[in-house]
Amino acid sequence: MKPSSRWSAVALLLTACADAPGQRGAATTSPAASSRPGEDMVALPGGVFLMGTDDGFPYEGPAHEVELSPFRLDRYEVTVADFRRFVEATGTTTEAERFGWSGAFDRETGAWVRVDGATWRAPEGPGALPAEEEPVTQVSWRDADAFCRHYGRRLPTEAELEYALRAGLRGQLYPWGDEVSPGGRHLANLWQGPFPDADRGEDGFAGRAPVGRFPPNPWGFYDLAGNVWEWCADWWAEDTYDQAPRRDPQGPASGEERVIRGGSWLCTPHSCAGFRAAARSHATPDSGLNNLGFRCAG
Repeated sequence: MKPSSRWSAVALLLTACADAPGQRGAATTSPAASSRPGEDMVALPGGVFLMGTDDGFPYEGPAHEVELSPFRLDRYEVTVADFRRFVEATGTTTEAERFGWSGAFDRETGAWVRVDGATWRAPEGPGALPAEEEPVTQVSWRDADAFCRHYGRRLPTEAELEYALRAGLRGQLYPWGDEVSPGGRHLANLWQGPFPDADRGEDGFAGRAPVGRFPPNPWGFYDLAGNVWEWCADWWAEDTYDQAPRRDPQGPASGEERVIRGGSWLCTPHSCAGFRAAARSHATPDSGLNNLGFRCAG
């Protein structure tokens, strides 16, 4: 894929930041992940759940029952520190490093821009160093896949991520219910304020947050909604749910973009709303952005 095609990922995510479907109806100090990749996973027994929605975008439905086999999923998003250990062990050069540039949302201008030198080491460009406990960003699908494979893991399917995100709840709008901030509590790292003019950071963070700073869901997962979008194993198709098998869906056999899930710190209820339980979007496999990361499954 030509490097110039990577810029289409920004357009795709900006398209996703159009008005969100109609709605119904303080950060914690949880410690960041300190274990090595693959050592802090939640084992899920599998089961049946209602995936998708009939009240969102056409490509988010129809709502349908899915049955999953047992699997494991990282409790936390992969951090900068995790990825640094991987690079030091393997000598990996990411796609953004090879291309020499990547896409980043500039909070000062409120616009997506092409940034020379933007990589996982400096997601907003040279000199802008991330905290080691932040989720790693500016990694392509191929970079994320290589990381998971190195540790004997894999990227999760979007069905697995939605199952883990819903944590036994059925049909809710957001992972925790139908209100963005129930009782005034901020349960995910999102954008507060008019987008893209100002992020007031009322949840404690303007931009990415270190992993594990918001309450876990009932199954013990952190940041499945908000903070950064997460790569999935699946190829993207708008009619995926019309074609998918009921048991262990894997997505289309081929495609041009990969599915991303969970929304990010750039999402508001009315702009993007990618943190909705059924929300799904997509990006080219060589894309790197400063609001896109991943976690591993096994």
